[in-house]
Amino acid sequence: MLNANFLKQNAIWLVFIAEIIIFAIASDGTFITGRNIINISRQVSYYGIAAIGMTFVILIADIDLSIGSIITLVNVVCAWLMVAAGVNMWVAVAISLIMATGIGLINAVMVAAVGIPALIATFASQTVFEGVAYLISGGRPIAGFDSAFGIFGRWSAFEILPICAILMVVCFALGSFILNKTYFGRYFYAIGGNEEAAELSGIRVNRVKYLIYAFSGFFAGLAGIVLLSRANSAQSTVGKGLEFDVITCVVLGGVSVYGGVGSMSGVIAGVLIIGSLTNGMILMDVSEYTQMVVKGLVLAVAVGIDCMSKKRRKR
Repeated sequence: MLNANFLKQNAIWLVFIAEIIIFAIASDGTFITGRNIINISRQVSYYGIAAIGMTFVILIADIDLSIGSIITLVNVVCAWLMVAAGVNMWVAVAISLIMATGIGLINAVMVAAVGIPALIATFASQTVFEGVAYLISGGRPIAGFDSAFGIFGRWSAFEILPICAILMVVCFALGSFILNKTYFGRYFYAIGGNEEAAELSGIRVNRVKYLIYAFSGFFAGLAGIVLLSRANSAQSTVGKGLEFDVITCVVLGGVSVYGGVGSMSGVIAGVLIIGSLTNGMILMDVSEYTQMVVKGLVLAVAVGIDCMSKKRRKR
C-alpha cells in the first residue's frame, strides 16, 4: 500500500527521471552535460514563470489564452521604451510589468464583471494585443538596448547559475507561499472546487478573480522581460503559441482543468518535463512540426488522465 501511494504521489517526478534516462541514452550523454543542463534551465525559465500565473487561473477552473500576447507586447513595449523613447532600463521594466498586470485586470473585468467566458475573453485579449504589438513595432525587430539588460536573461551568478533560472525559482517559491500559506490560496482552491459554495461561504469570488488575473498578467509580463533579455531583440510574434506550452506544463503537473486540485511542486515537474522534452528533441534533430505533434499528444494525455481521475473521484 505504501509503495502504491508513493508511486501515485510522485508519478510526475518518476516520469521526469525516466525522460532524462531516455534522452541521456539517445544522445550519447550529451543531454546530461553541465552545459546542456544550464541551457535547459535558461530555456524553461520564461514559461516556468508564466506557468505560475496560469496555475492560479486553472485552479479556479478558468483559462488565460492571453499569456502569449502579453509576453509579446511586453517584449515590444519594453524594447521600444528603451530604444525609441530613451527610457531608463528599470523604469521601462516597471512600466511594462504594470501594463501586463493591467491587461490581466482587463481580462478579469470581462470574466468577473461582464460575465464573458474566460476562454472567449482571453482569446479576444490575445487577438487585440497581438495586433497592438505589431502596430507598435511595425512588424520589425527592435534591438540596440543597453547591454546591462542582459541581467534578466543572459547573465549568470558566479559564472554558472543563470540569473533567469534563479528568478524562476524565486517566483515558484512565491507562488507556493501564496497557495499554501495565505488565505488567498485557500480561496483559489475553494472557488475551483465549487464557486457557488465559495460565494455562499462569504468569499468575494469576483474580487479573488481580479487578483488571480492580475497575477497571471504580472507573471506573464515578467516572463516577457526574461525572454526579451535572452533574445536581445523584440519580435512582434515572439510569444505566439507560448500559452500552449504554459498550459501543457500546468496540466501535466497535475493541476485539474476542472479546478480545485493541484500544487506548485507538480507544476515545477511539468515545466521541467516539457523543457527537457523540447531540448531532447532538438538534440535529436527532431523537426519542429514533429515536436508540435508530440507536445499536442502530451497535452491530450494529461487532460485525459485528469478527466478519468475526476470520474473516479465522483464514484
